[in-house]
Amino acid sequence: MIEGHGADRIPLAIGVTSHRNIPAAEITAIRSRVRDCLARLARQYPELPLTVVSALAQGGDQLVAEEALAAGARLVAVLPMDRAQYAQDFLDPADHARFDALCARAEIIELPRIAGNSLDDADKAPTGAERDRHYAQAGVYISSHCHVLLAIWDGKASPRLGGTAQTVEYHLFGTRPASAERRRTRSGYAPLNTDIERLCYHIVSSREGADGAPAAPLRALDTFWRVGDRATPGTEPMPEPFRAAFANMTEFNADWDKYRAEIDAKTALRFAHTAGTATPPNMIHTLFQAADWLAIHFQRRVYFAMRAIYTVAALMGVAFMCYADFPAQDYMIFVFLALFAFGGGMSLLARRRGWHRKYLDYRALAEGLRVQSYWRRAGLSVTADSEFAHDNFLQKQDIELGWIRNAMRSAGLEAELARAPRDPHALARVIDEWIGQPGGSGQWNYYERRAAQRARLHHVTETLVDISLWLGIAISIFLAVFVLHLSQDTKTALVAIMASMSIVAAVREAYAYRKADKELIKQYRFMCRIYANARTALDRAKSPAEQREILRALGEAALAEHAEWTLMHRERPLEHARI
Repeated sequence: MIEGHGADRIPLAIGVTSHRNIPAAEITAIRSRVRDCLARLARQYPELPLTVVSALAQGGDQLVAEEALAAGARLVAVLPMDRAQYAQDFLDPADHARFDALCARAEIIELPRIAGNSLDDADKAPTGAERDRHYAQAGVYISSHCHVLLAIWDGKASPRLGGTAQTVEYHLFGTRPASAERRRTRSGYAPLNTDIERLCYHIVSSREGADGAPAAPLRALDTFWRVGDRATPGTEPMPEPFRAAFANMTEFNADWDKYRAEIDAKTALRFAHTAGTATPPNMIHTLFQAADWLAIHFQRRVYFAMRAIYTVAALMGVAFMCYADFPAQDYMIFVFLALFAFGGGMSLLARRRGWHRKYLDYRALAEGLRVQSYWRRAGLSVTADSEFAHDNFLQKQDIELGWIRNAMRSAGLEAELARAPRDPHALARVIDEWIGQPGGSGQWNYYERRAAQRARLHHVTETLVDISLWLGIAISIFLAVFVLHLSQDTKTALVAIMASMSIVAAVREAYAYRKADKELIKQYRFMCRIYANARTALDRAKSPAEQREILRALGEAALAEHAEWTLMHRERPLEHARI
């Protein structure tokens, strides 16, 4: 039994697509395989509450929904149209009754009518072209908001719009069903690496009627893990990249649980300060607060470890120089070794506990959710347009970072379930909160302030390097002039001072490089200009629709900037041995 649904945790979302006409002789065996799949995922990832996302169509959809509820999973029903219209699909009274019973136990999302679709009395039949467009929309929506697609499918391609074959094709390859309303990218094409991130659990089924056998060489009731064109038997472990991604989701939930009291206290304080001016928290907001707090928490640990390691590195250099240049200081070799052991231990501790990885991952998640939240509040995200920030965020990164997009998919689904009435002042509030003004709040002020801070720190580094250089030159000139008048101890001491300053300057410069000060100054100044230009464009915009498009472009720029930031810092891991 799966315990609890965990509305304040990242779930493991299982999307469903299936044929309606599964032969009666295969029903029992398919139920068994569905049951085994859900139980297996629950055992492997007990910290990820199972959520099943289904359109509840007759046949396999209803079968999976029943098994999910029996296992204690949460059921989210994504209806292709409003419930009354969709119910007309269920011509068999038994199917209609099962649909009503499942709806009573499910959380329901009704997808809006596609523009231009009438769904009038002449097109109420389940085979109508207008309805098929809505089924395609539902398939895209389910695929876009699940982490694993459970497909009960005969393995055959099909030209039917909104059918199981097209949903699977879309999930594995990003091929958008014709006429399905979905904005993937400005070019209209799906990301070219979609296949490496989309996982499908395929239960092979037959279909009633002529030529109902599965596609050769598939056999009914076989199971497979599918990623793009690659398939492995369902009896084998899940493909490793997805296991790693789900493990990261589990780890995030564990960290969230560990620090929940501190996170909740800070969240409550923030909301109290903005009460009456902000939208009540939903899952996107809640998850953002958790990710932001955890990112700051692990950032502090990373910076503490970095300062400790680089300080130790400087002291090691001084200790070794003393050992080499001062015969009476032989004990300094033991100081050197002790410092090396301390620095190595600190680096090992940070690496074992994943401080650097967690800091970067959680910050990336928080920034993605920030855009996702502002877009939703500003009215950019509607159910018919299932693209969110997760669609193209961090596409240059390893598949392991797919867990971040998974978390954002879950948050978007939860927010849709908790949709509040549209706030007429939300757009203006988003502009003020997100962009703000220089010297005030918002991201414009943040980037302006951070650029100035980084510039000051970089100036300190350059000053220290310059001092070291000119001091070394000055000591060299002094030694050259007075070499015959100085004792050996004095000359050794002056050389030691010069060497010590060089060591400190070199370590400081290495520390600045590891923190990517130069690159960050450029990035922060660039984003300052982006937010300034966005504010100017928003003030000149003639309509809310134009303002929303500006905010969409701003969000895409912010996501691209943070993806670059993440990539840059992942290439600078915290390693004592490389200092």
